[in-house]
Amino acid sequence: MLTWASAAPAVSAAFLASLVEAVEAVTIVMAVATVRGWRSARAGALAGLVSLALMVLILGPLLERVPLHALQLVIGILLLLFGMRWLTKAALRAAGIVPLHDEQAAFDRKAAELRAQAHHHAARVDWIAALASFKAVLLEGVEVVFIVLAVGAGRGLVGAASIGSLAACALIVAIGFAVRRPLARLPENSLKFAVGILLSAFGVFWSGEGLGVAWPGDDLAILGIAGLYLLMAIVAIGAIRRWRGHSASQVAQRSGSPTAADDRYV
Repeated sequence: MLTWASAAPAVSAAFLASLVEAVEAVTIVMAVATVRGWRSARAGALAGLVSLALMVLILGPLLERVPLHALQLVIGILLLLFGMRWLTKAALRAAGIVPLHDEQAAFDRKAAELRAQAHHHAARVDWIAALASFKAVLLEGVEVVFIVLAVGAGRGLVGAASIGSLAACALIVAIGFAVRRPLARLPENSLKFAVGILLSAFGVFWSGEGLGVAWPGDDLAILGIAGLYLLMAIVAIGAIRRWRGHSASQVAQRSGSPTAADDRYV
């Protein structure tokens, strides 16, 4: 029997991951619409959504036929690698090592590319615009589909994860249409940080299940694993910031200009 306690982690992971990917996809679609009009943007986005829906309908039943323990182990490893990539990037951004992602800059860059293509390919620009919108939705959506299938397959939670994903996409699309501009104020790095923790926790949990580990509390163990990842990430970010501060002070001492050196690392 499906309970909220067992479904909540899957719904949460799918919802947060879809928020991040939907923001990036909507930013590109809006750039297409701004430069070439909504008709091409909508056509490409709709084609991408149909392709993603077919992918879920085809792959979902196929995954259900794979032996459960083998499926859990393979998906667990993939989720762990996937989640750690997101978590590492988010932690480095939080620590100031990697610059934060700028949705406004991405919007402006894509709009400039489309204007350049329109100048050189005036006769085919609508197809190019629709293709750009299709590619954005498809590429960002593939990651969402993978997460939905990974956290839901084998446990009968594909439907629950899909609900979380669809809710996130509907929310971002509604906000995008309402404000008609890039969602630059959305805390994308915080979302990636949370998603990275959840996916990594799912990865450890599923890998353990595939190896026959009996987790205390069953599905609730995911929350405990996520808490440990959160603690380790916070400690790592603090350590990196202290290292940067120590490096800044060393640079200041060698250069004899502490003010200038400190300004470089603010």
